[in-house]
Amino acid sequence: MTIHAPTTGVPPYVLISGPESVLAERALDATLEALRASDPDLEVIKLYSEGYESGTLIMHASPSLFGGTKAIVVFNFDEAPDELQADVLAYLAAPAEEITLIVAHKSGTRGKKVLDTLKRAGARVVDAPLIKSEGDKAQFVANEFRRQGRKATPGAVRALVEAVGKDLRELTAACTQLVVDTRGLVDEALVETYQGGKVETTGFKVADAAIAGNAGEALRLLRHAISAGDSPVPIVAVLAMQLRQMVKVASAGRGPSAQLAKTLAMAPWQVDQARRKLNGWDPEGVGRAIQAVAAADFEVKGGGRDPVYAVERAILTISRARNIR
Repeated sequence: MTIHAPTTGVPPYVLISGPESVLAERALDATLEALRASDPDLEVIKLYSEGYESGTLIMHASPSLFGGTKAIVVFNFDEAPDELQADVLAYLAAPAEEITLIVAHKSGTRGKKVLDTLKRAGARVVDAPLIKSEGDKAQFVANEFRRQGRKATPGAVRALVEAVGKDLRELTAACTQLVVDTRGLVDEALVETYQGGKVETTGFKVADAAIAGNAGEALRLLRHAISAGDSPVPIVAVLAMQLRQMVKVASAGRGPSAQLAKTLAMAPWQVDQARRKLNGWDPEGVGRAIQAVAAADFEVKGGGRDPVYAVERAILTISRARNIR
């Protein structure tokens, strides 16, 4: 059995499972940091599935003349060739002292026998699930502020997700910049200031105004966004998303926001927001708005001659659809 210094708190085997690269990298960094706390001279050996040559892992796991601890990190094990799988199984059958084996596996069934063997051997499993839904991204941002010792209001979290977008690395960088450059509670006004006005020109602001029936404000924001270099494509995508959320919430019926959020894969604040937006709308109006956005989506993606005009027309149709009684 592999022997580790008790101060590390790291077992001989660690399995990082999941496709979210930011979370996987953090799990690896945290593991190596814990090992280095016990041995600053820890040797880290990185092996990759692509181009792996049989026997490489066993060679690196062989005892060193100079002793010391090692961490062998195997990346992309979900793409592991048979040779690498065989070597890992051979190592697990006869592990070496002072070595930590860390295996990163994104998804799929390839290498399942090895993964099962790791788990049976007591491997620490660290999940890195894909962060896909708006609710998950909002939760990630809230946790990121908390991880860095700061509090953020729900409005600030929402504004940051809307301003920065889907990329987790960009969201992480934006959170870090706010933490480094500011003090105290992070609120929506602070986010808008630090995002250089992006929040005000985003498709979310355009959608909010259009769905509220304020065509003039929606068109003003649209022109501002276009002049700032924004593309009509994501603006239409936001309009479609907002309308889809309204339909989902309307179809879900009554109930606590938190409960519906879990069922609909949304954040509670998104449920509350959709409920507010539904005021003044009826099913027929929502249907017209969805048809208008579908037509605009076709035109801005190459089906029409003037993408900006297509969005303007959709905004007018949406605003009028809400105001019809």
